[in-house]
Amino acid sequence: MVPKRRRDGYCAVMFRFRPATLRAPVLALVLLAAACATPPPADDPEAVAEFRETNDPFEPANRAMFEIHEIADRFVLQPIAEAYRDLLPQPVRDGIRNTLGNLRAPVILANDLLQGNITRARITLGRFMVNSTLGLAGMLDVSRDWGVPGHSEDFGQTLAVWGVGEGFYMFLPLLGPSSPRDLLGQGVDIAMNPLTWLGQGAAVDAAGWVRLGLTVVDTREALIEPIEQVRATSLDPYSTLRSAYRQRRAFEIRNRETPAARVVAPAGVTGFGQGVTAPAGPDARPNPAAAPSR
Repeated sequence: MVPKRRRDGYCAVMFRFRPATLRAPVLALVLLAAACATPPPADDPEAVAEFRETNDPFEPANRAMFEIHEIADRFVLQPIAEAYRDLLPQPVRDGIRNTLGNLRAPVILANDLLQGNITRARITLGRFMVNSTLGLAGMLDVSRDWGVPGHSEDFGQTLAVWGVGEGFYMFLPLLGPSSPRDLLGQGVDIAMNPLTWLGQGAAVDAAGWVRLGLTVVDTREALIEPIEQVRATSLDPYSTLRSAYRQRRAFEIRNRETPAARVVAPAGVTGFGQGVTAPAGPDARPNPAAAPSR
């Protein structure tokens, strides 16, 4: 959405996501209001090139949102994730992670098909059928044990394959790094998930909340060490996460793995279905849309 210029010289941007009649818990409204970052003077080509490369015109606001996120993470999300790790043994956590990933298989399959990648769609469908039966409703990743690893697809990647630009970088508390394209993609993925529309009543609502909570906790647990490493070694964690996020998304769009896939929330080896991309192979696509948009 195009930012509206106010008389005081600041920019305000509002992103509204309100999918109709969704029963699952979703993000209803995200408001981002802040000063626009001042572009460097045109007579400094290196600074101008860096400004365009970072693609972060709302950096002051994003940094403020990052600081809010850091407070919430240090005092709420990280302690919960550490307690989750301490209380549940590894096999139980793996079973929860596998189940969350299996529940997301229909969304991955839909995006495989929307991108016209029949080979990956067959892999996704086969994994879902095998893991849902022989894998005890997805608790065991039997397909991976048989040499068929999972992969990541989401509607943000689909939009990129269709040629939609990334838009500007944005950081949202609790959600983490994003962009207008990926934020829209998350909303569409929620709408495409059959579980969003399945049943009604208190039991269904409770199951939706449990699934959401487990997904958030599982995601954060998988990122305990990477996030701590960033905090300990980076002079500017905000810039490090921004670079890693954009690099990871570019590689995911190409269907390639990258070390950055394990650095940035909200993705990870989790029920989001991201960060588990199979190694590059014949289906890895050299897509011009994969490069970060300016």
